[in-house]
Amino acid sequence: MHYGKIKKCDIANGAGVRTTLFVSGCTHHCKECFNPETWDFEYGQEYTDETKNQLLELCKPDFIAGLTLLGGEPFEPDNQRALLALCREFKERYPDKNIWAYTGYTYEPDLLSKDGSAHTEVTEELLSYIDILVDGEFRIEEKNISLHFRGSENQRVIDLKTGGLLYTGDLAPASE
Repeated sequence: MHYGKIKKCDIANGAGVRTTLFVSGCTHHCKECFNPETWDFEYGQEYTDETKNQLLELCKPDFIAGLTLLGGEPFEPDNQRALLALCREFKERYPDKNIWAYTGYTYEPDLLSKDGSAHTEVTEELLSYIDILVDGEFRIEEKNISLHFRGSENQRVIDLKTGGLLYTGDLAPASE
């Protein structure tokens, strides 16, 4: 796996101050993607154990709320195995911090279903470490800059620990 960027202190991609990993590789190719250079699986630097250890150290300060994975596409089958090791170790070290992940795949058919287009032998375990999943491809025709933590109205912010939707296609939080 390769990655394009690490942000040490990010406030745009999840709640609170976060450390963010932009992975490389994406087959969605959304029109007007904000990060098209990361479509290339070889873009950026090679992700190594040293990279993983650096990310885990960057998450150590108390003011860091958690880790965010985006890209590119974290749930491309080629990226899942490397991210599994990172997420597993993150949760061991920081059980009170959370992991957000952004994916162009749709949760139920693509990731959960054993026949899903992005389901691999590690998908279920990887999902077990994710607290908040933002799913769905970015759609320029549904772009809305007032949405919380996503770019287009089709995307959902899902709390994977409770199964609830935090934000749906409208401007407001999902009802309880």
